[in-house]
Amino acid sequence: MRRPAPLPTPPEQQAKPAPDRSSRRARDARTESGDAVQPAAGAASAVEGIEETRVDAAGAEPESSDGLTAGDVWRAARARRKALRAEIRRFTQRSRRRRLIWLCATGAVVLLIGGSVAAAYSPLFAVEKITVAGAFALDAAAVEAALADQVGTPLALVSESEVKAALIAFPLIETYALEAKPPHDLVVRIVERTPIGVIESGAGFTLVDAAGVALSTTPDRPEGQPVIAVDGGIESDAFESVGLVVRSLPADVRAIVTDVSASTLDDVTLKLSSGLTVVWGSADRSAFKAEVLASTMLANPAAREIDVSSPEVVVAG
Repeated sequence: MRRPAPLPTPPEQQAKPAPDRSSRRARDARTESGDAVQPAAGAASAVEGIEETRVDAAGAEPESSDGLTAGDVWRAARARRKALRAEIRRFTQRSRRRRLIWLCATGAVVLLIGGSVAAAYSPLFAVEKITVAGAFALDAAAVEAALADQVGTPLALVSESEVKAALIAFPLIETYALEAKPPHDLVVRIVERTPIGVIESGAGFTLVDAAGVALSTTPDRPEGQPVIAVDGGIESDAFESVGLVVRSLPADVRAIVTDVSASTLDDVTLKLSSGLTVVWGSADRSAFKAEVLASTMLANPAAREIDVSSPEVVVAG
């Protein structure tokens, strides 16, 4: 078997021929003796070719078959990568801009909410003035004084339980609502209970509303309030029926009612200051019965008794 031919050695790795030492010494000797040696034209050209070859072998980069060097290839690859990155940035510029806008908007919202919450719980929004709205029978100033402990408290930290505990001392208050008006106002809107009359007992006269809540007790009978007499007390169905009837009366009729009685929820009876007795019956259709009663009283001013328990068939006598 034949051996394969050895691989060619690159030009830069080929061994350079050793200079002829004897020729060099003879040349130096002739130079010292003053005999200038003029090389032939062909020799000079050969020497110049050798020098150029040495320079190429020492400093130049190897060339490929198409004339490109390794540096050219590296620079071309670098330029290609740079152009690719520029294209990627150009095509993703819109999405990056949208992402930046979204992040900025989200940050602004977070800062706004955080700042608002922090300010709401700070002394910048503390209560400085309390206003009571909806008080008629009640003294609004007394209610405001009872809530004075809330002054100086941030509006967002006003305690519902503390307000409720302060308002329990006022039985005339049926419901209430708190309304914050930044930066420093707190409004308490109340709905007062509507009294329907008084219940006479050994302690005096107790003013009650339709739910049977005792509003006040006085030794003397309050003016403009009828005396209520029902079987079973304020927990009975008769009392509930009386409450519905009294609250449905027109204001002019309500002002002249002196007594209200009932033994059951179907036999409510009213007595007016004029001496007229009104048999009302049950609380059903009370609004319609009130209209019929007003028209019947105008039509029969001398009547001593009017029965509107069946409003379609009124009896006046």
